[in-house]
Amino acid sequence: MREVFKKLFQAGDFWGGLAAMLVALPASIAFGVTIYSAIAPMHAALGALAGIIGAAVLGTLASLLGGTDRLISAPCAPAAALLSAFAIELVHDRVPGGNIVLLLLLLGVLAGLFQMLFGFVGIGRLIKYIPYPVVSGYLTAVGLIIIGSQLGKLLGAPAEASWYQALGATAQWDWRALAVGASTVLAMLIGPLLTRRLPGTILGIAAGVACYFALASQDEALLRLAGNDLVIGTLGASGEGYFRSITERWHEIGELRLSQVAALLGNALTLAVLLSIDTLKTSVVLDQLTRSQHDPNRELVAQGIANLASSSVGGLPGSGTMGATLVNLSSGATTRASGLIAGVSTLLFALLLGNFIAWVPVAALAGILIVVGVRMIDRGPLRFIQSSATVFDFGVVVTVVVVALTTGLIAASAAGVALSIILFLREQIGGSVVRHKLYVNQMSSSWHRPESETRILEQKGDQAVIFELQGSLFFGTTQQLYAQLDPELKARNFVILDMKRVQSVDVTAAHLLCQVRDTLAERGALLIMSSVRENLPNNRNLREFLEQTGVTENPETVRLFGELDSAIEWVEDRLLGESETAAPEPETPLELHEMEMFRHRKDETLADLETRLIRRTYAAGEIVYSRGEPGDAIYLIRRGSVRIFAPLGGGRTRHVATFGRGDFFGGLAFLDGLPRGNDAIAATETEFFILPQEQFNKLSDEHKKLALTLLKAISRSLALRLRHADSENAMLQEY
Repeated sequence: MREVFKKLFQAGDFWGGLAAMLVALPASIAFGVTIYSAIAPMHAALGALAGIIGAAVLGTLASLLGGTDRLISAPCAPAAALLSAFAIELVHDRVPGGNIVLLLLLLGVLAGLFQMLFGFVGIGRLIKYIPYPVVSGYLTAVGLIIIGSQLGKLLGAPAEASWYQALGATAQWDWRALAVGASTVLAMLIGPLLTRRLPGTILGIAAGVACYFALASQDEALLRLAGNDLVIGTLGASGEGYFRSITERWHEIGELRLSQVAALLGNALTLAVLLSIDTLKTSVVLDQLTRSQHDPNRELVAQGIANLASSSVGGLPGSGTMGATLVNLSSGATTRASGLIAGVSTLLFALLLGNFIAWVPVAALAGILIVVGVRMIDRGPLRFIQSSATVFDFGVVVTVVVVALTTGLIAASAAGVALSIILFLREQIGGSVVRHKLYVNQMSSSWHRPESETRILEQKGDQAVIFELQGSLFFGTTQQLYAQLDPELKARNFVILDMKRVQSVDVTAAHLLCQVRDTLAERGALLIMSSVRENLPNNRNLREFLEQTGVTENPETVRLFGELDSAIEWVEDRLLGESETAAPEPETPLELHEMEMFRHRKDETLADLETRLIRRTYAAGEIVYSRGEPGDAIYLIRRGSVRIFAPLGGGRTRHVATFGRGDFFGGLAFLDGLPRGNDAIAATETEFFILPQEQFNKLSDEHKKLALTLLKAISRSLALRLRHADSENAMLQEY
């Protein structure tokens, strides 16, 4: 708290808060007048005071408790639209005016409690994921509702007339109200083009008041507050009248019917969602402009407490408002102390200038709100019409607007979210869940096998097919997946499904996997699943889910592997005729003449070579060499195996190759003389013949043919590996 008050003395926060107050206060008064005048014209002054109290309480408490710097909270357009519609509905139901005031206050209290609940349970991070078309439709609908509610006041038509009745009854227009409203609108639009020192709202109020008193100079009746419907009128801020009125209303809460209170819950929930969206949207814009990061849940709790407090003392509920916040930011504010200044200065201005506020013309406030409403209309989605890919999203926006205007905001939210879900499902169904389809003779494991085994795998590799899956496997994509799997189920002995890029799996997809497993089992074929993770993006344990749904209940018909490479390696062993059940024979170390590259070499030549080799044994897991070490030796494997790991950045590595008995590695750095580019780790206890570069140079002087043979063998093996890698890369690019 002490730090907040220290920041009050920063010039940027002071002027930012003051400028924001000048924007928020007139709009808050206008919102209050709009809501309470819907009950009866005599309640307009009470509404103006409710707007002032709301701006003061919200600005102060939300800034003290919230965590978003520069955010200005005040009564807002969504609250005005919903509360005025609620009040109009109660008037049509012939609910007494005093009860309507009480129900409005209770509605604000419940909305605040809902917002606090949103923050406590962590919904703050979810609200911002409401689809953009729904939010856009909300904004446009609220803007149109505000415009419709203010047209009659702008034209000076009777209070009970609807917007279309007011437009059609030109004989009932009051040209004085129209002149005041028109001057306000023109000043708001033209003023910012002439000067940026004063907000357009202040210029509009000044122009409207000036126009009104210019008219009053010709009509003395306009200089009286009593019975004058063109101005707000006496606020009743002095004395105990207002607070006594609110206290009496709360004492009457016991007179409300249970059905009336229950009917508030739906409206309160809608209001809480709208206010939360408005606040979080403003906070996100602030984050983008200031490169900061707000805490949405903390902000929702603060906004909920502020709305509860404001409604409890007769103020309007509200949210973090875009216009006042941007004025605050552009005026130099840097911390949330600016919001505190805006709230306190609102109350001071209301107390000191209450008599002036009483003379603010209702048409001027209507003009301000009409401009606000027009600016709230989101014209961005109009570009959606230009493309067939986004025309349905435009339909969501239109649906939300139409339903909001004809039925209500609750129905509009339900319709918008429902349509967005349908569009999402449409996109998911339209995309392919198969990323790649390959055969084992097109995509081999990282185990570098001898040429003889490689030729066998090239011939038999089409007995095993690999499907790399992606996205969500759910009821909307199962038929598409089965259509691609079905031809292979009848022809392959092994079907590998790689789940690495799968985001989610539902019960329908699990049932499909059971069908695939059973179809393969009837032919004696096997379903293999790789990269079955225990933590999907939706926090579901995929391995556990497959067990629960019966997919992996029989290990004789389905096998699981941690990664795709292990699955391919296992299939390659089966294709090469290696039995899984037979115990592996112990490896005996190879001698030089038993290695493929040295066959048919003279014994005396090999004997000379062997004297230059270093014999060394590495335990399983021991590092043979590390990235960055000099590439001054080549390693020939007598027995065992070695795994090669390439760097990925950030200290991470990836297994890229495995070399076994009779093979060699380290040839690339041996040839180009550059440092090692990867790490070599013994997978099992491994024995080597190691040929240092220095000994190879001596060998090349004495046995040029042997050295040339060795170089040719190394080069040929590296060329075959590169050719195979290029073939796999081209195949992946094709798919």
